Amino acid sequence: MVDLKTLVDYCGQRLDADAFEDYCPNGLQVQGRDEVTHLVTGVTASLALVQAAVQAGADALLVHHGYFWKNEPAPIVGMKGERIRLLLQHQVSLLAYHLPLDAHTELGNNIRLGELIGCRSCAPVGAGGLLWGGELQAPASASELAHGLGQALDREPLLVAGGEHPVRRLAWCTGGAQGMIEQAADLGFDAYITGEVSESTVHVARERGIHFYAAGHHATERYGVQALGGELAARFDLQHHFIDIPNPV
Repeated sequence: MVDLKTLVDYCGQRLDADAFEDYCPNGLQVQGRDEVTHLVTGVTASLALVQAAVQAGADALLVHHGYFWKNEPAPIVGMKGERIRLLLQHQVSLLAYHLPLDAHTELGNNIRLGELIGCRSCAPVGAGGLLWGGELQAPASASELAHGLGQALDREPLLVAGGEHPVRRLAWCTGGAQGMIEQAADLGFDAYITGEVSESTVHVARERGIHFYAAGHHATERYGVQALGGELAARFDLQHHFIDIPNPV
């Protein structure tokens, strides 16, 4: 068991959350009961995840995608109102960490994705610590890497081949970071992985000669929040489990 303030303070310090200029507030977004014994983690604080957390008896819900994004309407009505009302009715706290949980070099989505797909020498290479790079254990064809990604993430990726060359050096950024493909190409990587694709991304991959993989925004960002939740459970003797709400994007 841990008091809520201690939990929030630990997360903020562990992730260096104040160092990031983000699109949303990082930390405690909705305050529930003062003590936490049961922590549920998930990717996005959708109504389905909130309902599942309530049903599981959670005291706190920890996510990567929370609420109160820049430029979203401020009134707590409609869909947002329903989600927050349910949290408040059941005194479930909501903690959310966005960019800090992408960039962290031990717990973050990027390091966890690199390890999952078997890269070595994983390290940040640009974009303020959000663009990562590494080397495959052995060279692979573009289609072989796609197959491996599909198996690792349990989701078939979209592959846009940038030529016939094998993949040795690989760059990636989890989530919706298709705009970083040119930076990856500038750095000489053979391939680039992210979660989503835009129409223009296809042309960039073909013209810059870099293989591109859209492996799923949700699928690439399931792992950081699980790692953080596991660390919190071990440190504060909490009951913890990850609830995955399937999302094809």
